Amino acid sequence: MGDPSGNGKGGFVLLDGETFEVIGNWEQPGEAAPFGYDFWYQPRHNVMISTEWGAPKALGNGFNPADVKAGHYGQRLHVWDWTTHKRIQTLDLGEEGAIPLEIRFLHDPAAAEGFVGCALQSTVFHFYKTRKGDWAAEKVIQIPSKKVEGWALPEMPGLITDILISLDDRFLYFSNWLHGDIRQYDITDRKNPRMVGQVFLGGSILKNGPVKLLEDKELDSQPTPRILKGKRVQGGPQMLQLSLDGRRLYVTTSLYSAWDKQFYPDLVKEGSVMMQIDVDTDKGGLKLNENFLVDFGAEPDGPALAHELRYPGGDCTSDIWL
Repeated sequence: MGDPSGNGKGGFVLLDGETFEVIGNWEQPGEAAPFGYDFWYQPRHNVMISTEWGAPKALGNGFNPADVKAGHYGQRLHVWDWTTHKRIQTLDLGEEGAIPLEIRFLHDPAAAEGFVGCALQSTVFHFYKTRKGDWAAEKVIQIPSKKVEGWALPEMPGLITDILISLDDRFLYFSNWLHGDIRQYDITDRKNPRMVGQVFLGGSILKNGPVKLLEDKELDSQPTPRILKGKRVQGGPQMLQLSLDGRRLYVTTSLYSAWDKQFYPDLVKEGSVMMQIDVDTDKGGLKLNENFLVDFGAEPDGPALAHELRYPGGDCTSDIWL
């Protein structure tokens, strides 16, 4: 994600698949992108697409809107030739696509399309291969910001931090780390996702908190705090992982320690948690499992800030079908 001075650099480290020894850079010399973060590849289409977060020297100290204006955060997707390791196309998503983080191809290896979640403006873009053979992207979801009082800025974005697609390519899930909700969309019509499930699990707009909602285009009232097995959930839903049958959605609450400290100081003091959401895979719908909680604040060397989730044998966010 960066060079030794903390400037942006979108490159990739190649490891030996058996020994995990570092072999070197994956990309060809001089081919690194301006910024880096996530990537997803589809060998059947001879392509990899990467995203941009920002320069480590900026994001490492917390989020400052001035750093966006100064050009320290990204808004592009980079298309790579899987065989030659060369960057062959760049898609500029514009301001609406600022800070594109997690990117997912559909699991169907014949499908040359997918989705990317963009944090700053809380948008989701659909990317796809055109008839000409190049790549394009279009916005298909927009989460409206909320006008607030008692927060760092007069408007609060949802801040989409993680997305995933179910193994059958029917549903898209993503988390709004600041607003505090997880959403489920039916993506049978790839260009017109339809929300079919939503659940609030904390966030920055809770009742009786420091933030007051002045204008909300979606909610009639502020959500209530989540108390799970006697523990109040701090922070907001962040990284996601879905069971292979699509019925259990797991979520953790820590994004990145510098940003955790800035937006959710109580999360850092008490530690993050992992929760389980029961999923309706027929009509859609999300419901918190009240009997499941992993409290990382209770760890012997804690409180700990748990982030990524992975299944040992493969999962919805790491499996590539050939």
